[in-house]
Amino acid sequence: MSDELKLTYNEPWILQRADPYITKAHDGFYYFTASVPEYDRIVLRRAKTIAELKDAYEFTIWLKHESGIMGEHIWAPELHYVMGKWYIYFAAGDAEDKWHIRPYVLECEGDDPINDMWTEKGMMKCADDDEFSFRAFSLDATVFENNQKWYYVWAEKVGVGKQISNLYIAELLTPYKLKTVQVLLTSPDYDWERVGFWVNEGPGVLKRNGKIFLTYSASETGPAYCVGMLTADENADLLDPLSWRKERYPVLKMCKEKGIFGPGHNSFTVDENGNDILVYHARTTEKIEGDPLYNPNRHTMLMKIQYDEGGCPVFRF
Repeated sequence: MSDELKLTYNEPWILQRADPYITKAHDGFYYFTASVPEYDRIVLRRAKTIAELKDAYEFTIWLKHESGIMGEHIWAPELHYVMGKWYIYFAAGDAEDKWHIRPYVLECEGDDPINDMWTEKGMMKCADDDEFSFRAFSLDATVFENNQKWYYVWAEKVGVGKQISNLYIAELLTPYKLKTVQVLLTSPDYDWERVGFWVNEGPGVLKRNGKIFLTYSASETGPAYCVGMLTADENADLLDPLSWRKERYPVLKMCKEKGIFGPGHNSFTVDENGNDILVYHARTTEKIEGDPLYNPNRHTMLMKIQYDEGGCPVFRF
């Protein structure tokens, strides 16, 4: 039986792992990381195939601080190979103020992200001529390369009172410092982005067919959590907001018939046969006990991506 046939789509695959990220690395392995329900550590799994990640041993490679920064709410880690080294991008609060959420970076000292030492590079640094990036609640960073430039995309809250979460983009100077000032990509403009909270967060990047597709998650983390999408030409100025087209409606949302609620915070990978795979988390019940943020039952799921005649991804359960 092929490895592809062993995969199950659009049903719980790895339990209680939210904000999942899978990368197929240059060393031939697949790596998996995600938020754990305790929000207290960063974990990694490694396997030769996607299917094997499900039961692969989960290594804890970093633990939260007992005090100070990086002391609470360890959220949404992503493993990236940037400019010749492994990095993990993640968000964290302070031990004394768990809502003081900021983006942080770990750097691997060697080529083996499981067994080699990780060094804290601290909070992501803004560009020299930028006074405003990361001054407020900031999280969910991802990075991607295009035309020999690296970009950093993240969510940050703005305003006073009932704050809203926008997505921003900047070019990277180093893996842990921005080269350019932040540029606003999208705000929660539509009703489906404003359920409970006004939120755009959790960006994920797919490069295909001469275009860059940037997905993001919207609304609160309950059943209404859903996925929107921006599209840009790969040769466009990605720091110009006008280069990006925003979809009017979500490209992925709850499906009561399938028992999938609150799908979101996705990443992209490719299977052993070259098929593009959406990696996302979702719930299997519409009713949530307690605060959705602390309910552990967000499970990692997989979806094989289809494409329409125009070369745009289509996400179907």
